[in-house]
Amino acid sequence: METTLRGLTTLSFYASDLEAATQWYAGFLKIAPYFKAPGYVEFRIGDYQHELGIIDSKYAPDGATGNPGGAIVYWHVDNLQETLDQLLSLGATLYQPVTDRSGGKGAFVTASVVDPFGNILGIMTNIHYLDVLAGKKTHLH
Repeated sequence: METTLRGLTTLSFYASDLEAATQWYAGFLKIAPYFKAPGYVEFRIGDYQHELGIIDSKYAPDGATGNPGGAIVYWHVDNLQETLDQLLSLGATLYQPVTDRSGGKGAFVTASVVDPFGNILGIMTNIHYLDVLAGKKTHLH
């Protein structure tokens, strides 16, 4: 039986000022969006070219904007503290501090911020991500 969820395709964030959000993420990611349409921009990022879309919040479903909440998607980073410091220096605010979720093994360490537009951005060092990238399978929990 195949897995129902096969992989991340697009993560969508909302912003009331789409141009400011586009510039903020382009500065942080150090790339320009690869796709632009009225009310929407999209970046392809990372080893698997996952898509980060930013949508003008006037198109958001009811309840999707306002206070941060809901699911947190974590993006693997090579240097968690350096990336967190960079995000904070760009105007993001701390949502969750650096937390080792592997019982002190350093295999799964997370942090998250709220970007200047109200979206939660999770960052993580994750040994499973690196192993999958390298074609390995591990079972460290």
